[in-house]
Amino acid sequence: MMDHQHIADALKARMAQLSERVERLEEDLRQPLDRDFAEQATGTEASDANEALEGASRAEIAQIRAALGRIEDGTYGICVTCGESIAPARLEALPFAQHCIDCARGR
Repeated sequence: MMDHQHIADALKARMAQLSERVERLEEDLRQPLDRDFAEQATGTEASDANEALEGASRAEIAQIRAALGRIEDGTYGICVTCGESIAPARLEALPFAQHCIDCARGR
């Protein structure tokens, strides 16, 4: 198994950042709406954006956890669809990639 500790460390750091973001977004979403109707509209719009950001952050956290699992079990860098190696440039750009570029295009 190759040593992917530096990748795991970077993924863990990113996951910590995302977890903090999710906590802040959840706190913002728990805030009551303003009594003023115009302010409520603005608050609702901001809440919608925060919910989208929270969802995207949670999805990335899930992908990072899966990548950390693949590092742990020695399958990191192997396409989960075809079993071929994922190009190092792809992993550098998207460290939690689970598909080679050919399989990703086919999805």
